[in-house]
Amino acid sequence: MENQPGTQTKNGNVPQPIRSDGAGATDLGPRDVMRDIENPNMLVPPITDAGLIPNLKFSFSDTHMQLNHGGWSREITIRELPIATTLAGVNMRLTPGGVRELHWHQQAEWAYMLLGSARITSVDQEGRNFIADVGPGDLWYFPAGLPHSIQGLEEGCEFLLVFDDGHFSDLNTLSISDWFVHTPKDVLAANFGVPESAFNNIPSDQVYIFQDNIPGSIESQKVQSPYGTIPQSFKHQLLAQTPIRTPGGSVRIVDSTNFPISKTIAAALVEIEPGAMRELHWHPNNDEWQYYLTGQGRMTVFAGNGTARTFDYRAGDVGYVPFALGHYIQNTGDETLWFLEMFKSDRFVDVSLNQWMALTPRDLVQDNLHVGPELLDTLRKEKWPVVKYTNDTSNK
Repeated sequence: MENQPGTQTKNGNVPQPIRSDGAGATDLGPRDVMRDIENPNMLVPPITDAGLIPNLKFSFSDTHMQLNHGGWSREITIRELPIATTLAGVNMRLTPGGVRELHWHQQAEWAYMLLGSARITSVDQEGRNFIADVGPGDLWYFPAGLPHSIQGLEEGCEFLLVFDDGHFSDLNTLSISDWFVHTPKDVLAANFGVPESAFNNIPSDQVYIFQDNIPGSIESQKVQSPYGTIPQSFKHQLLAQTPIRTPGGSVRIVDSTNFPISKTIAAALVEIEPGAMRELHWHPNNDEWQYYLTGQGRMTVFAGNGTARTFDYRAGDVGYVPFALGHYIQNTGDETLWFLEMFKSDRFVDVSLNQWMALTPRDLVQDNLHVGPELLDTLRKEKWPVVKYTNDTSNK
């Protein structure tokens, strides 16, 4: 087969599915070598991996791009990642002045601004309105059913949207233009008290994203409502929070305790330095939906009954961990790994393996695992979400 079409010649730059203990063999057939390079722990799983766990990874780079004048969008739903039943995600870009049109959803919308800035607006069921500008690291949350809009400012923007239903699709939302198109003009005229001719130039289809002028100052666009403004802000500045810092990184947690309007989605922004890891842990409230912002890492998920599987992630990937399954995330690169972990819940909660063992009778842990003082003396009663190995245990 050597040198025939569709085969790969063996060289030092082509990874092979051979573990250091000799298990495996070379792959001489047709291959996507670049994909294998990006997924070393899937090509050569750690010897501790075993059994069958569903796919827990999907990249936005492998999704359909919806291109419009004014921006683009792409999404990862249960269609792309079948295990992800609780949450769905949309990556969206708006040009300067680009508008995600006036619309609403049957699902709540949680968002993280990646780059640039945007203006968001909304009105609640009491007629109280809201307008705000959001920049990098800011969040917004629109409860299910409330109408809203997003518009790129001077430099445009790119953001992540997360919805509290894995079946959600952003291309199947309730849009003002779509409703106008599918309402008889005499009904529109009667509703607004104007002639039918007022609707001669309405769009012929759903607009979704469109190009508009860059809006003026926020003060120039404010509309006074006789009912006032919304009582709980739809905006939260996540990067302004004081992080939980530990050796190896940091965590910023946001849920209904510090962002009260966010009743159905809780999240954490995690920073893992090179050589560090998100500690062994699990979440006792719901599945975890992840979005990787920078760097690269690997996650092993333990599902019990002798099963575990390892996945590699990099910026732009989505990861998923089913309810209560144990896992950890290691930084496998030479730059800081940043990612978001999100949950369909009003509270962020996790259980630390280290803390659980530290708060359990010492003899019980020793007899259960056949371990001695070398481990038992270093267990921490305080939770460290991110850990980095060090020979100095004096501060543990």
